[in-house]
Amino acid sequence: MKYRFSFRLVQAAAVSVFLARAWQHLYWDAPYRTLFWDEAWMKGLIEPTLGIAWRDYVTSPQTDIFIQNLIMGTGWFYLACALVALFINRMGKVGRIVLWLGAANLLLLAALYCKEKFFFIGQLFEYSLQWGAPVMLAVLSKDPDRPWGGPFILFVKIAIALTFTCHGLYAVGFYPRPGNFLEMVMNILPVNETGAIHFLNTAGTLDFLLSIALFLPGRWPRLALAYAVFWGLATSVARVWAYFHWAFWDSVLKQWLHEAVMRFPHFLVPLALLVYLSIKNYGSRKTGLSSSWPVRQGQEWVHGTLGRGGN
Repeated sequence: MKYRFSFRLVQAAAVSVFLARAWQHLYWDAPYRTLFWDEAWMKGLIEPTLGIAWRDYVTSPQTDIFIQNLIMGTGWFYLACALVALFINRMGKVGRIVLWLGAANLLLLAALYCKEKFFFIGQLFEYSLQWGAPVMLAVLSKDPDRPWGGPFILFVKIAIALTFTCHGLYAVGFYPRPGNFLEMVMNILPVNETGAIHFLNTAGTLDFLLSIALFLPGRWPRLALAYAVFWGLATSVARVWAYFHWAFWDSVLKQWLHEAVMRFPHFLVPLALLVYLSIKNYGSRKTGLSSSWPVRQGQEWVHGTLGRGGN
């Protein structure tokens, strides 16, 4: 039971991203037109398959209706995925399959955003925690109380590092810095544009250092995770905080709340790993076990049997 809290945090991350993406698809929009209206990619498929000219295809109201229905259908699918993630303990193998399908759909969405943003590879990898959270939940749901294996922990660290590194690339201006980055900083902090640029450069550098520290020995990974929790939460809440006005609170929440919620994995997953590593480290020191793989003693999983001494 001691690892159940980390499992719940990963579960909350998966539920959050599915709910936020469902709201986006059902209420706003998604970048499916960047694929279906791309002549270079789709003309060779559309004309022989549908038997119509490309111009007729792109100007037909039926095409837009199809795309809009696809977006709405995907939104309902994400909502179903959120419910499955919430009740995954009762869903068994079927639930895990749904989570894998939901993660694949989120990865496709990330690829569409990457295509829309001129194929910047950072645009693809910055969504690693969003599509990765359902994958993590699908793996952990087989036995929520079992200790996490080394390959799984490595996967979680890589997903965290990719997400924060790619955010850092945008923050320091390696990719064109999004205008709303500066806008959010200036709306929240008492700085001008120059100050906001310095702030983002510093934040981006810290993102890079965080990503490196995750793979260092000793206490560095836990320190990096603690910062990731803080910064992931701050950048999530900033989506609402920067634009919030009491006079228009309902409009602000409709437009920006899902933007914050879909980023909850950015702090929930690091928090889950931080809690897990802290419990593991405490247990290792208490029992004097030093090896890293899980073994079962009675009804409980413990780490290691190869020697005495703390981590």
